[in-house]
Amino acid sequence: MTTRRNLLVAALATGIVVPLGAGRASAAPDRAGLPRLTLPRPTGPHRIGSVALHLVDRSRPDPVAGAGHHRSLMATVCYPAARDDRRYPAAPWLSAAATHALLVGNEFPADVVAAPLTAGQVGAPVLRDSGRRPVIVYSHGNNSHRGEATIVVQQLVSHGYVVVSIDHTYDAYSELSNGRLTVPEDELEFTPWDSAYDMRFLLDRLEDLAAGRNPDAGRRQLPAGLGAVLDLRRIGMAGWSKGATSTAIVLNQDRRVRAGLALDGPMQAVPPPDVVDRPFMMMTAEFTRVAEPSVEDFWRHYLTGWKLNVQADGAAHSSYCDHQWLLPQLAQAIGMSDEELAGWVGTLDPGRGVRIQQAYPLAFFDLHLRNRRQRLLEGPSAAFPEVQFLP
Repeated sequence: MTTRRNLLVAALATGIVVPLGAGRASAAPDRAGLPRLTLPRPTGPHRIGSVALHLVDRSRPDPVAGAGHHRSLMATVCYPAARDDRRYPAAPWLSAAATHALLVGNEFPADVVAAPLTAGQVGAPVLRDSGRRPVIVYSHGNNSHRGEATIVVQQLVSHGYVVVSIDHTYDAYSELSNGRLTVPEDELEFTPWDSAYDMRFLLDRLEDLAAGRNPDAGRRQLPAGLGAVLDLRRIGMAGWSKGATSTAIVLNQDRRVRAGLALDGPMQAVPPPDVVDRPFMMMTAEFTRVAEPSVEDFWRHYLTGWKLNVQADGAAHSSYCDHQWLLPQLAQAIGMSDEELAGWVGTLDPGRGVRIQQAYPLAFFDLHLRNRRQRLLEGPSAAFPEVQFLP
């Protein structure tokens, strides 16, 4: 008999995630009266704007939609905004339809909680007083969605970055701009190489945006000046789980990306990731160099530039994305046992997990895209006693 505990354990083992839950802060209910989950606020000085792009890759047919259809991808551009204005609605973490599909697909009740809102405001005016800003692109994990690392994304944007996250269609819970819902398709093989192909297509579309062209398939209006703040000479990439492996592949293939951050990536692909000669940081938890030969092989033989491996004591696979903060209150809402929850978030305190997510990715990109010295990356810190530096 299939139980929720069995589902959780199987999902963790295969990389399938259930990226919905709640932080510890209370929040007002949604319109249906459900408690709305919350995310921690970023720490930087900048407000956050958010805009969705519907991108169509006409070089690739859509294997599900049928003849005459091409691969559609939803992306979100998050950027420093000029002001906080209530006329611009809060951007959702995941659409209502996609949230429902995600919960039902993982045999959770769909009427227990509402997905959180982010700190981003849809269509808010772009802050244009500091010239062009470094850009980070983000690749999500297996059977997940582009909002899974909102804590990391919002932290970066609040400190002056532009971050662009993408849904890998048919490996994600996603809703296209025309309302079509897409979910993970188990019959379709989707590898880190496929994720990497999506990311390189995204980089091409960002070049269009920076050149003043609108890459959105529906030519929907974008915030004025959005392309003008992209500094495509300073691009970094980050990814969690499968997305971490795709990050390594993209850095090997595409010189436009100057630095890569892997959030507990298995580094498993056929063929495996090849040589990366630019800065690369691994934040490991379960896919460690001791536990996973592919990670050790990548670290030892294929990282030839600046590299760093840090690891938080008590961290689980989900500890470096939103799950660490969101899953504990979902557990409370559905009656998940402490044992089951620990299988997802380990023994790392969720609040400490948030601080680690906010501090280390920002320090990494500030060092390598802004050339700002980061003592946090030079060795163990008294502020983060649980974070180990692995030789």
